Amino acid sequence: MASLAAHGENLAVCCGKNLIAIHNKQDRFVLTTLSREPFVFDCSKAEQKPKESDNKSEDGGSEEKGSDRILAFAFSTSGSLLALTDDNKRLVLFRTHPSWECVSTRWVVRRCTSLQFTWAEDQVLVADKSGDVYSFSVSEPEKPGELKLGHLSMLLGVAVSPDDRYVITADRDEKIRVSLLSLPHNIQSFCLGHCEFVSCLSITLAHPQWLLSGSGDGTVKLWEYESGRRLQSLDLKEPRASQPSDGDTDKRAAVSRIAVSPDGRHVAVLCESVLAVQLFRLEKAPEGQLTPGERLALSHCVWDLTFDPSGRLWVLQESKETPIILYSYTQDCWKCCAEDPGLKRVLEVLRSHWDRFQDSVGVESCFKHLYKVNFDNMATYLQRKQERIQKLQQKKAKKRAGQPPQSNGASKKKKAKKRGGARPVVSS
Repeated sequence: MASLAAHGENLAVCCGKNLIAIHNKQDRFVLTTLSREPFVFDCSKAEQKPKESDNKSEDGGSEEKGSDRILAFAFSTSGSLLALTDDNKRLVLFRTHPSWECVSTRWVVRRCTSLQFTWAEDQVLVADKSGDVYSFSVSEPEKPGELKLGHLSMLLGVAVSPDDRYVITADRDEKIRVSLLSLPHNIQSFCLGHCEFVSCLSITLAHPQWLLSGSGDGTVKLWEYESGRRLQSLDLKEPRASQPSDGDTDKRAAVSRIAVSPDGRHVAVLCESVLAVQLFRLEKAPEGQLTPGERLALSHCVWDLTFDPSGRLWVLQESKETPIILYSYTQDCWKCCAEDPGLKRVLEVLRSHWDRFQDSVGVESCFKHLYKVNFDNMATYLQRKQERIQKLQQKKAKKRAGQPPQSNGASKKKKAKKRGGARPVVSS
């Protein structure tokens, strides 16, 4: 699945094994976007794992080679750094200013699901499928990772509080854990209430005390994470009630992305398999309040979305002609900026690199295997119960007809004769 991020002058798109970074700064005097070639990084051409450790797992056994597909990526707070991790267990660190440059390639222990820079930009925190979080130094780009904390199930999200005091992790078993970053074995709180896996987390500098979380249960929740107190819960299945239902898909549309505008006023939520973006207003009330706003209907499958530093909303979708759409909040509503010079530049680049998106086209749900499996054995139970009732009725009918039911002892003797007669009696 393709993904999107924006920071500073750069808009970054990950599709399959490729990272495409587009310089999106507009000249103040000339109403055209500065022409600079996009930066393209292909993980299949990146540094390979050393031969002595290639294809070896922790216990020394062989391990299948990955597909080079990018699994997660993120900008640093200032946007001067970007890190990505791929299916071949690479952690690649880039410097984005003054020009794009690969700083280092390191190796993670297991395939990763999420990563996040600390706000001080001194560490990259990487969460993996086994439930562990490793810390990688930014100032020492060749230093191996250090194990910080662990869960008992797969981690799906990691976030850091704006003061770098807490690391917040979300797992497949519905838990959100808040731990001290400096002493991760000290747990500050748990944010509990989701009924399915927690798929995404979002925290913003505008509201440093609040956390937004999305889940496979189709809800978005607002937390005061330091105390673990839930402030609000919104069920996103309700707005879709008037739309056509595709059976189970409508009921199990996981929240795949939550993005908050830089000023903290707007929240954009994307649900898997839903051709729309749901927008909310985040009020600054003491308890916090998410108020449903506009709903941007789209005609193509939405891959990802993000806000840029100006508060504009970029939406990446599965369409060769219009792979990306730009919205701006003006006059109390969201409007499409079809004539924006920066958008035209991005469209031109993405169309010319559309062949790199083929691995993401038509990909089925990435959350499908994370749902709990419920076994409905009621039909089997009722069938067996009916069989027992029928046998009991047959016994009663034979008894009323004067035929005594066969005892267990007679049945055993009958089985013994079939096996070759009764057992010999041994005298003492």
